[in-house]
Amino acid sequence: MAPLPPARRRMSTWQTWGLILIAPYVLVFLAFVLYPVGYGLWLARHPESYVKLFNDPIFFRTVVNTLIFIIVAVNLKFLLALWLSGFFTHDRVWIRWVSVLFLLPWAVPSIPTIFSIRFMFNPEWGVINSVIFRLTALDGPNWLNDPHIGLSLAMLTHIWKSLPFWTLILISGRLAIPKELYEAASVDGATAWQKFKYVTWPSIRTLYLTSTILSMIWTLGDFNSVYLLTGGGPADLTHVLATLGIRYIRLDQVDLAMATIVCAMPFVLPLVYFMMKSLSKSDEKSS
Repeated sequence: MAPLPPARRRMSTWQTWGLILIAPYVLVFLAFVLYPVGYGLWLARHPESYVKLFNDPIFFRTVVNTLIFIIVAVNLKFLLALWLSGFFTHDRVWIRWVSVLFLLPWAVPSIPTIFSIRFMFNPEWGVINSVIFRLTALDGPNWLNDPHIGLSLAMLTHIWKSLPFWTLILISGRLAIPKELYEAASVDGATAWQKFKYVTWPSIRTLYLTSTILSMIWTLGDFNSVYLLTGGGPADLTHVLATLGIRYIRLDQVDLAMATIVCAMPFVLPLVYFMMKSLSKSDEKSS
């Protein structure tokens, strides 16, 4: 007599409700994440799109702008955040009030703040040139119509907007350091620089490097700082990869816009690799 087949195991009530509750999130992921990415890669599948993209002189200028933006803006931002994180950890009342004002650029929405900066640097009626004219009786420079000044102002705007967030991250890292280490260093006669070199930096080095790489990834996709301030101008000379795709979409060249996004992958993937590698090293040390 043949053995009876094993009875199928029925899902419990909790498992059934779990599948029902997770189903909307899966559908949202498929509809708004997986499908747009897959559709974009499908549009950028033709080699002709990349030939046209590489033949566009604006593309190579954009790549250079993107590298400058990432290297200069991110590193300058984190050097400032590292210094400010030490400043704001001092236990003084007036520093607490200054810290509240310092957080405002990060808390306020990007569109009105960046547009206000754009209006301030308007060459005709902006407040910056008005002050210059009243003090010197000379006309101020045409700030946003110079590609070098425009890109520099976009980087400064990015730093000003995101600096409070990363400063808070480094402050949390400093506060996690036991105070006994600083007290022991003071007993040994260590200077402020020696305390930073031998106590602070070894404790927050992994956090600093990981945050820097993560900020580079986010900065690569920063759309607001450039597009809202300069619009990629003048003559499309201040575009970065995050805004160049919008230019192609406005020109009804969707395939080039998607190809631009694909060309940003060589920037993103190494950063993700180094970030995960640094995190894995920190886990090995902690274990």
